[in-house]
Amino acid sequence: MGAPVSRTSVRRLPELQVDDPAVLHGILDAGTVAQVAIVHDGQPYAIPVAYGRSGSSVLFHGSTGSRLFRTLAGGAPCCFTVTLLDGLVLARSAFETSMHYRSVMALGRCTVVEDKVPALRTISEHILPGRWAEVRPPSRKELAATLVLALPLTEVSVKVSAGPPSTSPEDAGYDVWTGVVPFRVERGEPIECEEES
Repeated sequence: MGAPVSRTSVRRLPELQVDDPAVLHGILDAGTVAQVAIVHDGQPYAIPVAYGRSGSSVLFHGSTGSRLFRTLAGGAPCCFTVTLLDGLVLARSAFETSMHYRSVMALGRCTVVEDKVPALRTISEHILPGRWAEVRPPSRKELAATLVLALPLTEVSVKVSAGPPSTSPEDAGYDVWTGVVPFRVERGEPIECEEES
């Protein structure tokens, strides 16, 4: 993780910016879904993707038939984001009501991963550890239909919002509950599905 440059330096509430690579990796390792934003033919798009971290890069995949993934594979600049919601911060005013969150924003250009199987294993193991060893590996046809991309984590911004609600003198006289409502993402009880023939 390089030092933040002008494009990734936090301007609004800069005290929330964190420059510790361990925090960056922890957020990415705790997340499941990222948003990858690109501009194609003058129109911005944001694509939700499953991903996995491999050292100082993130890996994600899509269809070779997707024009947006082909644009990413061609080296178009992109923005990769992951946000973890940790709680709602309820203040006495609507203005100060906010959220606890941890977020990562990475800017850069993707490269195509030629050795797809280890990269797909990394993504699969990130989503559900141990699953790769239990399922059928991708066929040659499936691999040919899949683009795997890597984005280096070199131009990155990490923000962490925590702490109690803020108050101001104008809040006097408003007798409402204040505090933090924690949010947690939990895996539910698995639901077995009948296989389609």
